[in-house]
This record gives sequence, C-alpha cells and structure tokens, in this order.
Amino acid sequence: MLCYSRLVNRLKALSRKWNRVAKTAGIRFRLGPRFKVSRQTCLRWTAASCTFRQSHLLTLPSSARLSGNVRHSAAANTDTFANKDHHARIARRAMPAAEMVDFSFSDDRELQQLSAQVAADPESFEHWDKLVQAAEAQEGGLTRNSSPQAIAATRNVYDLFLARFPLFFGYWKKYADFEFTIAGTEAAEMVYERGVASIGISVDLWANYCSFKTETSHVSDVIRDLFERGAECVGLDFQAHPFWDKYLEFEERMDDHDRIFQLLSRIIRIPLHQYSRYFERYRNLAASRSIFELAPPDVITKWKEEIHGQIGAKYKSDADFETEMRKRLDTYHMDMFHHVQAETSKRWTYEQEVKRPYYHVPDLDDAQLANWRKYLDFEEAEGDYTRIKFLYERCVVTAANYDEFWFRYARWMQAQGDKVMEVRNIYQRASCLYVPITRPAIRLQYARFEESVGNAAIAIDIHEAILSILPNHLETIAHLAETHRRQHGVETAISFLEKYINGHENITAYTRGALVTRLARLVWQINGQPAEARKIYQKYYTEFPDCRPFWVNWFFFETKQTPSPQQQERVKYVYDLIRQKTTLSTATLKEVTNYFSIFMEEFGDGADMKELEKIDVEVNGPASVQKWLAGREISDPNHESSADTRTALDNGLISAEIFPSFFGEASRQSFAQY
Repeated sequence: MLCYSRLVNRLKALSRKWNRVAKTAGIRFRLGPRFKVSRQTCLRWTAASCTFRQSHLLTLPSSARLSGNVRHSAAANTDTFANKDHHARIARRAMPAAEMVDFSFSDDRELQQLSAQVAADPESFEHWDKLVQAAEAQEGGLTRNSSPQAIAATRNVYDLFLARFPLFFGYWKKYADFEFTIAGTEAAEMVYERGVASIGISVDLWANYCSFKTETSHVSDVIRDLFERGAECVGLDFQAHPFWDKYLEFEERMDDHDRIFQLLSRIIRIPLHQYSRYFERYRNLAASRSIFELAPPDVITKWKEEIHGQIGAKYKSDADFETEMRKRLDTYHMDMFHHVQAETSKRWTYEQEVKRPYYHVPDLDDAQLANWRKYLDFEEAEGDYTRIKFLYERCVVTAANYDEFWFRYARWMQAQGDKVMEVRNIYQRASCLYVPITRPAIRLQYARFEESVGNAAIAIDIHEAILSILPNHLETIAHLAETHRRQHGVETAISFLEKYINGHENITAYTRGALVTRLARLVWQINGQPAEARKIYQKYYTEFPDCRPFWVNWFFFETKQTPSPQQQERVKYVYDLIRQKTTLSTATLKEVTNYFSIFMEEFGDGADMKELEKIDVEVNGPASVQKWLAGREISDPNHESSADTRTALDNGLISAEIFPSFFGEASRQSFAQY
C-alpha cells in the first residue's frame, strides 16, 4: 500500500500524464492546483483500485503481468501499451465470488441473501441495484456515525458494482453523495473524478460534478477549470444544455459579464437542442457590447475598410460608422443563426430517434441500432473529425455491448492516419471493459492491430488471455498459431499446435480433431510436404470418429492433390473410412458423398459410374434403402447446413456454389475448413 504522501504525488503526476495522453480521447484529468485529499481517502481509493485490477484481469503468464493499475477510463487506457516491450493485459467481465462483499458482520438476512444472489449471478444488474440500495439502508441509513464495517461494506459494493458497470452515471453520483455524507468533500470529489474518467461524455454527470464543485469550493479559478474540462468532454452533445446552463449560472454568480458573453459566443456556434434560447440571450447582450467583440478581428477590419471606401472623401461621423457596422453584425449573426439552425435540424432527424441516450443492460431494439448506423453515416459524410469522434463516443456508451460499433469506431479511427494511440484506446476499452470475453472477436481484431504496429508479444498475450478462459475456441487457437508462424516461422507454429493437441488438459476431442487438420494444413501448404500431412491424418483418425472438421478436411486434402490413379485411390480410401468407421451425421455424409460423386465424375473412369449409381441410391434414395445411414444423427451438433443446402442434398444435387464452404465456422465451435 502506498503511503499518503507518495500517493498524493502519484495522483498529481497521473494528472499531468493523463492530460497529455488523453487529448486524443477527448478527455482530460486534472486535480487542480489546490488538490488535497485525506490519508484515509487516499488509502481507500488505492485499495478500491487494486480490487478493480484483481477482479478484472485475466490470469496471464508471469511475463505478461505489468505493474500499476488498470483504470476503467478512456483517458487512462490510452497509453497502457505505449511501450511495445510491454505485454498485454486483457480484462474480462467476470468477478470471482470470493471477491464479493463480506456482510458476515451483519444480522440482516436480506442483505446477506442479496449478496449471495450477486455472487451467484454477477452479471445481473437487478441484483446489484437491490444490493446497493440495501447496503445504503443499513442501520436505518448510513451516516458518519454508522459502524465502520457497514460503511466499508457499502463502499466495496459501490466499487465492485461500478467496476463491472462503469457507464451507469447515476450510480457515480449516488456514490459521490454517499461519500459526501460519510467522509466529506474530498472523498466525494475523488468519486466524481473516477466517474468522469469512466464515462466522460455524460452531460448529467458533468453537470452534477460542476454543481457540486460550485457548492463546496470558493476558488473560482478551480471551479472554472472544472467547467472547462466538462465543456471539452460534453460541450458538443446535442442535449448539453443542462451543463451549459450550470456554467452560465456559475459565471452569473461571479457577476462576470465579460465571461458570460464569451461563453455565449461559444455556445451559439454549436448545434444544440435549445440553440435558439442561447442565441436570443446573446443578441440581447450584444446590443450593449463593443462592436469589436461581436465578430472576428479580420471580419471587423474588412468591413471597416469597405465602409470607409464607400464614403470616399465624404466625412461620416463615428455614430454613423457604428450604425453601419451594427447592421452588418446583425446580418452576420443572423447568418450564423441560420447556419446553426440548419445543422441542428439535420441532426434532429437522428436525435429524435435516440430513445435511450445512456447505457443500460437490456438490448437496444433494431430501430435504435439502425438509427445509430445512419447517424454515424451522416456525421462521417459531413467530415468534421471532432464531431464524428464525439458521436462515436456517444454511440459506444449507449451501445457498449455491441461489437459492431467498436469495430466500426476502431476502423474509422485507423483510416484517419497516424492514430495508433487512439485506435489502441478503442480496442482496449472494448476488450477490457465492455464486450464479454465469451465474444472474443474484438479481442482478436485487437491482437491483429497490435501485431500490425510491431507489438507481436502483445498480440500473442491477447490470444493466450482468451484461451485461458476459452481453451476450445478454435478461431483463437488458429489465429495464435498463425501469429507464431508469421513471427517465428512455421516450425514454431507446428510446435505450438502439437503441444496444444497433445498436452492441453481442458480441450475436447472435437477441438483436438480440428487442430490436427490445422497442423496437417501447415505441413502441407506451408512446408510443402503432402506425404507428411497424410501421415498426420493417418496417425489420428481412429481418435475422432465424430469430428466433422477432421474428416472433411482430410477428404478435401486428398482431392486437392495432383490428379493420378493413386490420388483417386486415396480419395476412395478416405471416403470409405467416412462411411464405415465414423459416426458422422447423415447430413455430413450426404454432403461428402455428393462431393465425392462430383470428384469421381471429373476424374474417374467408366467403371466408377456403376459404383457411383449404387452410392447415389443408398445415400439419396428412400429410407428403406439407406441401410448404412440407419442409426446416425440427422445433423452434426457443431454444424448446421443451410436450407438451400439441405434441399439440394435431399434431391441428390450439389455444386460448388451450394456446397458450403468449410471456412468461417469457428464462431460455432467448428473450424476453418478447406
């Protein structure tokens, strides 16, 4: 545990560091010149951060562990892997029951029951919500005088809940209110800082934080600095008026009319839901402001020259000059108003369809998802980088659980050029916080990205992190093998697959069979040794009587060899093994049989046709003549044929177009096929 003074210094150092790296994420973290924090708050915050780290990191090889904390924020995630020698840390949304809150000190059975429910189902938001409410209700409502155990347990509930669901802005406010009641201003401020680091685009959270700051601080520069941070994070939000109203209200309390006018000058240029209200206020104030404050200096200079040029040698009073200038300024402002009005109207088409602008656990309906896609298309067509990026940030909060938007955001950012840190930021947030590891596609894409920028060690660790949770995920195993091949050569990839096939305790026979085909494929296609690849199939075939990928790949391996009488015999040999030695389903046997027929029609001789007709009757005839198909499953549990394929098979027809490709089935626990 860090001592108090070291922790304060560390937090201030992080503030400076996060400001540098977080500019690309549109978030700033600054503690301010008068930042103070109590010893107790520092130690507790550090403990909570450590709890988050332990509960959210996968178990990796010792070489993959890094020192320091993983922070659930866009800003903090930006430079985690800035050094290419660092290894990856991939987080998962799973928390061991052993790390749940201990309520053994309490006699409240309901509280203990709720805690047990959360431990049993940590993904249930409803259980967490009830536990938070019950924890705060201990002892008739927690106060400064409540028992230390109850206070500590409630803090732990909040910490664990918000580590799992960091996008629930309302709970950050509730947590801050709780800390303000229990421990005071500094503790509440730390919670707010953690909150805006987790969900920096929340208008409500920033408005609440800034309101809290105006009520608890008497240093106007510190408060104004916080408002500026908020403006940078949420000022472009279509519904940002609660925040801007708070900012204007603060400046009114300071009785600083110059700052009020400057602030309004910024706001009226932003397409907002309530843009006209701000514009009216601006126009009212503009009537009493100097003309030199009402337009950019270059515009004022240009108009001044035009006005003097029009009158020639004729003298005109200063009053006449100002009258002419104000007419032009009025036109200038109305043009600005109409431009903002048009921009607002264009966005209103999409904004009015955003029914849930915040994160929640239930799925978004199809209309909402379609609207986000169209809205992103619109902003991308408009071409304003800042607005596009901000809309993506909004989207990946509302739709945080949807891979497609994380993929889209990362690819859009990558297309902007020289945005390595920003792209990494996106992949890390998706992988470490929001998309469950049971859907590893975004992590695999993240690994490809890291390898593409020269961080092969990180890419390998990402794969290993996935496999520590999903040891049978074939696509991940295949990707890792190919990564080893690209980085260290084919022999390393072969060695990896051999060890995984023969030395891994937690993989199924189906997975082993599929991996054998990957091993044979490397030996055949990369090393150019078809005879050695055939030996691999022959070595293992008795172990996998029901592994579709193994047999289908072996069959196609033989069909891809150089045409010759020996090749035809090998194809027939494998086909006979499939018929006689396997327990593959009827659907798979029909597929292979019909493809075997195509092969023999193309490469066989006249004597083969009699055998093919016999096979056709046995495979595609009525059930009464399908004797060797009796007792088999209709379809393989790990594979489903399409409706078109099944129709074709039922009629004894198959073609290269209808026969399903054996690639791309990894997501269904199948394997990449030939």
